[in-house]
Amino acid sequence: MQLSVLTLIIALPLLTGIVILLLPEGEKKAPRVLALISGLITLLLSGWAYFRYDISANGYQFVQRFDWLPALGISYYVGVDGISLPMVLLSAIVVTSGAAISWHIDERPREFFSYLMFLAASVFGVFCSLDLFMLFFFFELAVFPKYLMILIWGSPKTREYGAMKLTLYLFLGSMVALVGVLAMVFASGANTFDMLALERAGFSAEFQHLWFPFVFVGFAILGGMFPFHSWAPDGHVAAPTAVSMLLAGVEMKVGVFAALRVAIMLFPQGAKDWAVIILILGTINVVYGALIAMIQTDFKYVIGFSSVSHMGLVLIGFASLNREGLMGAGVQMFSHGVMTALFFAVVGMVYDRTHTRDISQLGGLFKIMPLAALGFIVSGLVSMGMPGFSGFVAEFPIFMGAWRVAPAVAIIAVLGIIVTAGYILLVLRRVFFGEMPDGLSETVGDVSLLDKSVIVFLSLIMIAIGLFPSLIVPMVNSGVDRILLLLGGR
Repeated sequence: MQLSVLTLIIALPLLTGIVILLLPEGEKKAPRVLALISGLITLLLSGWAYFRYDISANGYQFVQRFDWLPALGISYYVGVDGISLPMVLLSAIVVTSGAAISWHIDERPREFFSYLMFLAASVFGVFCSLDLFMLFFFFELAVFPKYLMILIWGSPKTREYGAMKLTLYLFLGSMVALVGVLAMVFASGANTFDMLALERAGFSAEFQHLWFPFVFVGFAILGGMFPFHSWAPDGHVAAPTAVSMLLAGVEMKVGVFAALRVAIMLFPQGAKDWAVIILILGTINVVYGALIAMIQTDFKYVIGFSSVSHMGLVLIGFASLNREGLMGAGVQMFSHGVMTALFFAVVGMVYDRTHTRDISQLGGLFKIMPLAALGFIVSGLVSMGMPGFSGFVAEFPIFMGAWRVAPAVAIIAVLGIIVTAGYILLVLRRVFFGEMPDGLSETVGDVSLLDKSVIVFLSLIMIAIGLFPSLIVPMVNSGVDRILLLLGGR
C-alpha cells in the first residue's frame, strides 16, 4: 500500500516522539536534534504537498483510506482541500519554529521534545482527517501533552492554574461537541463516521437547528470564542514559549477549523440559523480582546488577549457565509498563526534575557536585540492589517463579507482594529524604545543565531503573502467553493 504524504506528515512526529522517549534519561542533545530534524522534514513534506496541490481539481487530494473498525463505520481516512492544506503547512512552520526556539531547554528535554512531537501529530491529524472519529481522536490526543508541558515547564507562578483551566475548558468543549457528533452519526442512519458521507445525509432543518450550536460551540471553545475565551490568555501566559506558539498559532485554529469542518459544512442550514449569534459573539471577541489587551501590564498577556481579539475576525468571516468572509477567514487563520507564533517567540526571547514580563520594567531593548524588535514590528503591522502584509490580505475580505450581511458588525470590528493599533504601538514604544532601566544593559544580551533565523523565517512568510496574495488566496478560494456549494451557492 502506497502511503499518502499526509500519512507521512502525521506519522513522522508521532514516531519521533516515541523514539525520543526511548532515549536514555540523561540525554540532552539528541532530543533537540531529533525534534528539529523531524520538524524540518514535515515542513518540507508540507511544502511539497502545498505546491503540488491542484487548485483546479474538485474534492480532496492526497487521499488515503483503509477500514479500521468497519463494524462501527470507522476508517483511517485522510485528505486535504484548499482550507485544510494551508493549516497543515502552518502547523509545520510553527512546530519547526517552536523546536528551534526551545533549543535552550535543559530541564527534562527528553520529555519536553517528545510531548512537542505528540502535539504536532495531533494537529496534523485534525487538519487531515476526513473521518469524524479520527478527527476526534487527534483532537483529544493533544490534551495531556498540553497539560503536562504547561505544568512542568510553564511559568512557576501560574502554571498549575493555567494548565488546569485550559484542560477543563477544552474537556468541556470536546464533551459538548461529542454529544452533537454522536447525535449526527446516529441520525444519519448510515453507520459511518465518513464526513463526506455525512455531508450527503440530508439532516432535517429542525435537527440542524437543534444540534448545530452543540457542535460549533464545543469546538470553537478551543478557538477562544467569547464567553469561553478566558482559558486562552491564562493558558498562553502559563505555557513555555514553544507551547504558547503552538496554542495560539495552531491549536486555536484547530478549534475553529473543526467548527467549520464539522458544524458549518455538515449542518449548513443550522449555520444559517445561528449566523447572527456567531457574528455578535465574534464582534465581542474582536473589541473586548483588544480593549483588555490595551490595559495589560504583562507583556505576554497583551499577546494572549490579542489572540482572542483576532480569532473573533475568523468567527465573523465564518458567520458571513459568503465568499469574501470565508476566504478572508481562511487566510486569517494562516496569517494569525504565523503572526502570533512570532509574537510569542519574541516575548519569550525578551523574558529569557530580562527575567521579567512587566512592561514597566522594560525599555530600550531595540539597542540590544534589534532583530527581535523588528520581528515584533512586523507582527504588529500584520496585526494592524497594514497593506503589504498578510494581515491586510486576510482582514479586508472579512470586513467586505461582514458588510454584505451586517454593516454594523464591520464598523464595530474596524474600531477593534484601531484599538489594536493603539496597544501594539504602546507596547512597542515601552518595551523596545525609550530609556533602558538601570542595570538592564549589563545583564541583557542579544538573541541567538537560531532565534534570529526563526524571526527572519516567520517575518518573510507574512511579508511574502502580503506582497504576493496569489500564494494562498486561490488555494483558499478553491476550498471555499465546496463550502458555498454545501450552503446552497451563497
